[in-house]
Amino acid sequence: MAPTVAGALALAVAATGAATAGAGQASAHEATSRTTNGTKAPTFSEFDTLGIDRSLNDRQRAISRDSERDAQRDAADEELQKAVESQARQRNAALSSLAKSAEKQASKIAKNQWVLPTTGYHLTARFGMSGGLWSSNHTGLDFAAPSGTPIVAVADGTITKTGYDGSYGNKTVETLKDGTEIWYCHQSVFSVQPGDRIRGGHRIGSIGATGNVTGPHLHLEVRPGGGDPVDPYNALVHQGLKP
Repeated sequence: MAPTVAGALALAVAATGAATAGAGQASAHEATSRTTNGTKAPTFSEFDTLGIDRSLNDRQRAISRDSERDAQRDAADEELQKAVESQARQRNAALSSLAKSAEKQASKIAKNQWVLPTTGYHLTARFGMSGGLWSSNHTGLDFAAPSGTPIVAVADGTITKTGYDGSYGNKTVETLKDGTEIWYCHQSVFSVQPGDRIRGGHRIGSIGATGNVTGPHLHLEVRPGGGDPVDPYNALVHQGLKP
């Protein structure tokens, strides 16, 4: 019986030592399961059967998603910048075209600018006046000046008639591009002939006293479309001139 009791005691002591060692190992494992910063390190369950840390793959996937979003945002910003630059180019092209068109139109207006038909004059008879000097109301505007004073075309046009015309004396008819006829009457000489294409300011003759006159002057008539005359004074004012 003595050996048996001794053996039982030995087994008990061994079991107690094993339990104590197991507890110590478990405590050591628990201590090593936390990182130095206090966060819990991956447990065995967080590793797959090959020992690969699945939590690391999750972080990599999160970083990949962030990188993809950044790339998409950068691409969107680049497309927006391209659209802004394209709109700027289109706007600049439109402004350039508008500027060229305005410049061309200004040049055209300058070329068609009306001018006064003579210089050194004073007005003696206006449109619509009546009296014994005319068989009906006066149909033009009279510019009195010394004989030989140059007469120039008021605008661009084509000479369609020259010659003597009764009470009008020596008369030149210029037809403008819009069909308006300008009559220059009582000339002493002609400086142009039918078919001549002339610019405003081109000399067409000289002031004289031919026809029904009381002294040398230019009788100017303006006839839109070659029809009835209108007030030359208003026509000249409309073109920015002050007779």
